[in-house]
Amino acid sequence: MPELKLEELSAKTIVAANGLTLRPGQEQFVTPTSYAIADAYIDPLTSWPRVVLDDDTVVGFIRGNFDPDNPQDEFRSCLWRINVAADAQGLGVGKFAVEGLADEARNRGFERLTVIWEPGEEGPEEFFKAVGFSIIGETQYGEHIGALDL
Repeated sequence: MPELKLEELSAKTIVAANGLTLRPGQEQFVTPTSYAIADAYIDPLTSWPRVVLDDDTVVGFIRGNFDPDNPQDEFRSCLWRINVAADAQGLGVGKFAVEGLADEARNRGFERLTVIWEPGEEGPEEFFKAVGFSIIGETQYGEHIGALDL
């Protein structure tokens, strides 16, 4: 397993995060990282954007959102976006990022972390289940809502 660390998204890492490549077929399930980076600054009080570094190389991006007053429970403590470079998938990078986000959620007093994803053959469902999320519902658009008890 690589030597991984989480670091706050910065001017130093933003270009590399935006350039993360995906495996063929995954693009339809992921909003471009540039969108995730932009929306991370919409509300900097609730947003938690981080890159995953292997030494000094950006191999992943995760954005959490913590909004205890959100009227929708699934948006109070959630994994908003996660991207792992194609050549780093399957090496524990995504799991490491989710564990870091879960630690942050615990530190903020949350007991659950949620995520919403679109089901599909090349989609992230197996990954989310493998890192501990369970399907707890569905959105009005047919997306799955998953929860990870902390």
